[in-house]
Amino acid sequence: MDQLLQCAVGHPGSRRLHSWQAPGPGPDHHHGSCTDLQRNLPRAIFISIPLVTFVYVFANVAYVTAMSPQELLASNAVAVTFGEKLLGVMAWIMPISVALSTFGGVNGSLFTSSRLFFAGAREGHLPSVLAMIHVKRCTPIPALLFTCISTLLMLVTGDIYTLINYVGFINYLFYGVTVAGQIVLRWKKPDINRPIKVNLLFPIIYLLFWAFLLVFSLWSEPVVCGIGLAIMVTGVPVYFLGIYWQHKPRCFNKFIELLTLVSQKICVVVYPKGAEDLKMEDRNQDMEQQQPICQPPASKDKDAVGP
Repeated sequence: MDQLLQCAVGHPGSRRLHSWQAPGPGPDHHHGSCTDLQRNLPRAIFISIPLVTFVYVFANVAYVTAMSPQELLASNAVAVTFGEKLLGVMAWIMPISVALSTFGGVNGSLFTSSRLFFAGAREGHLPSVLAMIHVKRCTPIPALLFTCISTLLMLVTGDIYTLINYVGFINYLFYGVTVAGQIVLRWKKPDINRPIKVNLLFPIIYLLFWAFLLVFSLWSEPVVCGIGLAIMVTGVPVYFLGIYWQHKPRCFNKFIELLTLVSQKICVVVYPKGAEDLKMEDRNQDMEQQQPICQPPASKDKDAVGP
C-alpha cells in the first residue's frame, strides 16, 4: 500500500513517487518506482488469491472430516474446537494462529481504509486535511486518525456480530459497484491511461457471483441489509453539505480553514505537490544545470586610455 500511495501522490513521469520534498540539503524521497508496481502487483494478486483459496478450502475440508455436523453447529469457534479435538496439548496453536490472522487482516484494512479517505479528499469529496501527508514520513496521518476515530465509534455498539453483518454487507455492495465502474470506464473512456490493465472477463465473472450473493443476502436477511443501506444513505446529507452546496457562508469557510490549520500543526502535515509543481521544479533544475558554473568576468573597456 505504501507503493500505491507513492504512485498516487507522485509524478511517474519524473519517477519521483513522494511529492513533497523535505527542506534543507537532504535528498528527495525515492522508494521504488511505478514500473515495479505494475509488474509486482499482478504477481501478488495471482499468487495470493489461489494460495489463500487453497488454504481456506482444505481447512474447511479438515473441519468437516474431523467433526460431526452437531459439533460444527454447537461450536462458537470451529478452529479452536478442531484443535482441542485433534491437537491435544498443542491446542493453543489454533487460537494464536487465529489471532495472528485477525491482526494481519486488521492491519491491511487499516492501510487500505485510510488510503480511501486520502483519495476521496484529493478528489474534493472529503475535508482537504485528509489529503495531507506527514512532512518526513510521507504518510497520511489525518486519514489514519480519522479511520481510528470512526472505528472506535463503531465499537460502541453492543453486538459485535450485528456490526460485522452491517459493515460486511456495505463493503460487499461497494466492492461490486467499484468493479462495475471499471467496466463502465473501459466502455466510456477507452483511451485513458491505465498503468495496470486487466481482461474484462475477470470483472464480469466477479459481478456474476456478486449479484447472486447480493440477492441471496437481501432475501435471507432483509432487516440487516436494510439497516446497512440506511447507514450508507447517511452519507447523502454529508455530500450535499460538503460538495453540492457551493456558496457556503463565510463563517463556515473560516471555521473549516481554522480546523485545517490546527490539524496541520498537530499532525505536522502538508499538501503533496501536484504534477504541475513537479514539472515546474524539474524544468527549473534543468535550467540551473544548463547554466555555466563560472561566469566570465566583465570585459574592460578597450577604448579606455591609460595614463
